[in-house]
Amino acid sequence: MRIDGRANDEIRKTIIEGYPNYILYPEGSILITQGNTRVICNISIKDEVPKFLQGTEKGWLTAEYSMLPSATHIRNVRESKLGHVHGRTQEISRLIGRSLRAIIDLTKIGEHSIIVDCDVIQADGGTRCASITGSYIALTAAIQKLLNNGTIEENPIIEPIAAISSGIVGNEYLLDLCYDEDSKASVDLNCVMTKSQKLVEIQATAEGNPFDINELNKLINLSWSGIKKLIKIQNDAISSNPL
Repeated sequence: MRIDGRANDEIRKTIIEGYPNYILYPEGSILITQGNTRVICNISIKDEVPKFLQGTEKGWLTAEYSMLPSATHIRNVRESKLGHVHGRTQEISRLIGRSLRAIIDLTKIGEHSIIVDCDVIQADGGTRCASITGSYIALTAAIQKLLNNGTIEENPIIEPIAAISSGIVGNEYLLDLCYDEDSKASVDLNCVMTKSQKLVEIQATAEGNPFDINELNKLINLSWSGIKKLIKIQNDAISSNPL
């Protein structure tokens, strides 16, 4: 039996709040809660692109990820006070950006930049996955506003995307790990996948003995079972408040 009583293939309770504007000022904003993990996902639009895209009539999407000092059980020092960004923060920011760029046609937004901000206010495992799942929802709100005000003519979003963790803990295959499970996992995997079951990224790590391809495939299939559920939750949140 898992700590929270879930079945091995059961995702944590996932709640989407505030769609389309949990925070007032961004073009899209939501709060996603997965178990005890909570992330605010904001989307902002700028009427400019990086220099390498100027004159191309193509847009850009980038992401930033951060965690409040008291988001974990032990307070962390703010990165601004340290004077540098942790490598983990950079890695997760790039993962979020890559994931969302995979499901948007940036030639359809003109020379605009989409900035994704993911701020973890409470962490209990799976913060990078929650950031991707939640940011997709906020992105749909921002894009719909661009369509409504005539800034763009065609929806550039290709298909939904979500992410989830899975792992092997005590010889059991578990879906959507909380922190305690993740810390004990012999294999830890983060999976980013689209609605059409196309993989964007797999991050899989052995925390001791190596694992084989059959075990990897089992974890990917387990992850897909959870991602399907998350995509339904995304669609329900979006359809509940059409813009």
